[in-house]
Amino acid sequence: MASVFGVVAIFCLVYYGVILVYSGIGTSLSVVWLILAALLALMGVVVHFYPLFRHRVPIRLEVSVVTFFTAIFAVFVFVELAIGVNFFSLQKQSTDYVVVLGYQVQDGKISRTLEHRLDKAYEYAQVHPNTVFILSGGKNGDENVSEAELMYGYLKKRGVPEYQMIKEEQSSSTYENLVYSKMIIDEREKNRRGWIRDLMSRSGYLSPPDEEVTIRVGIVTSNFHVLRAKGIAKHIGIQNVSGIAAKSDPILFIHLCVRECFAILKDKFMGNM
Repeated sequence: MASVFGVVAIFCLVYYGVILVYSGIGTSLSVVWLILAALLALMGVVVHFYPLFRHRVPIRLEVSVVTFFTAIFAVFVFVELAIGVNFFSLQKQSTDYVVVLGYQVQDGKISRTLEHRLDKAYEYAQVHPNTVFILSGGKNGDENVSEAELMYGYLKKRGVPEYQMIKEEQSSSTYENLVYSKMIIDEREKNRRGWIRDLMSRSGYLSPPDEEVTIRVGIVTSNFHVLRAKGIAKHIGIQNVSGIAAKSDPILFIHLCVRECFAILKDKFMGNM
């Protein structure tokens, strides 16, 4: 068992080096791999020498420690499996609106992750020309242009018509992405239903009650991010929601999945999903 901890610790250390070389020291939460490497190395040392002083450790302490780490591992595995299940999106299903979640930009350039999301949105637009796309993402730090503006330009250049896209430029997190996008959807639907109600009234017909009108919403985001995005969307009142999963960076994929586990637990704890 000690050798297993050692091998995994070495993997964590090597992977941290790969992240630094591939995407730089500023990669969000990359330091977690250094921490994991140190903890696993320490656990390997403890397990290796534990038989020498085991007789001095109270059985209750031993059981408590084993139970604690087993519970943490079980939660991690459960969350990662849930993330994996949501890799399979229902992108062939037609939706009224699709929220395309932004991703951090640097020096006014679209990142690989955001480009993958936009390519998936473009693919969806080709099959569903009547869907309205809400491009969600504000400005980051000292950036002069919002994520939504860059997304708008990228899709327009590829041929997605302007009338099919709406920019949401206030948000700075996934939670805000979906809250502000819902506000846009609600306002558009309120106006649209009012127009339909007036038209049918003038024609002598009754329009169906608002509660009987079903709005379908899709969310385009990275495959590892679909679970959290859908959870937040349902929490804020977007009930009929589906995920449209874009591919992730293959080098950073493991890191992104591990980081997403922490983000899901944080949002659960804070009551955001």
